[in-house]
Amino acid sequence: MITTFAVLLCGASFGLGLFGILFTLKRTRNSAKSKKLSIFEIKSKFRSLFKFFGGPVVAFVAFLLTSWLLVSVVIGLVVSAVPAFKSKQRLRRDERGLAEAIATWTEQLRDTLAGAHGLEQAIVATSLHAPFAISSAVSRLSAQIQYGKLSDGLRRFADDVDHPTCDFVSAALITATEYQARDLAQLLSHLAQCARDEGRMRTRIWVGRARTRSSVRIISFVVVGFVSALVVFNRDYLSVYSSFEGQIILSGIFILFGCALIMLDQFSRIAAPQRFIRRREIAR
Repeated sequence: MITTFAVLLCGASFGLGLFGILFTLKRTRNSAKSKKLSIFEIKSKFRSLFKFFGGPVVAFVAFLLTSWLLVSVVIGLVVSAVPAFKSKQRLRRDERGLAEAIATWTEQLRDTLAGAHGLEQAIVATSLHAPFAISSAVSRLSAQIQYGKLSDGLRRFADDVDHPTCDFVSAALITATEYQARDLAQLLSHLAQCARDEGRMRTRIWVGRARTRSSVRIISFVVVGFVSALVVFNRDYLSVYSSFEGQIILSGIFILFGCALIMLDQFSRIAAPQRFIRRREIAR
């Protein structure tokens, strides 16, 4: 009874995943023809597709190859967690470019202040040529300061960028707005240099810890390849795990292996300082 239910459940999951893949592929192809989607947009659609349907499909394939229900469920859960893990890695890569973008915009703001009538006009002028990583946040700031207080707009800007270095720049601009601070150009130059130094530091640390990330990939591929080879070429060697108790033990091994990979990933992270500017509600 349990085996029949497991087969039906896995079959339903595989059917749902296959339907989702075919449906999304068709929509992506039609959208690409009508809207001329870029490669980046197509890759983004495939990532979202794999995020929702990759786990059930892989779990079903694993069940067909091994007939181990519990292990197949664990494998499906692991595969479903891969997109979240990769998105965190992309976010860390983006943080390196974000510091450089903040530094570039700060220098643009400093240079524009020399010819502008005020800080508001300088922000509006730089919104047309802001770096891509923060262009949307600068555009929103430029639109908000035309209908509200500049200090409130800067706080929202810091929250939109969500980076500790941007908090320092926003705090300097808020102080200059509320207390008429002098030598703002010199302060902005210093903050831009600090942001560039942070970007270089993050790059050096990222490169220095690349060995740890490479070790994680190599260990993962070797283990997965070795287990797959045993399943295909020497199935009798794994027959001890065919029982329910054996599946529990093997699932525990997979979970411990995943925890070890997470710990290795933690070692490769770069600790960032805490932000000190938070969005506050504005009374209307």
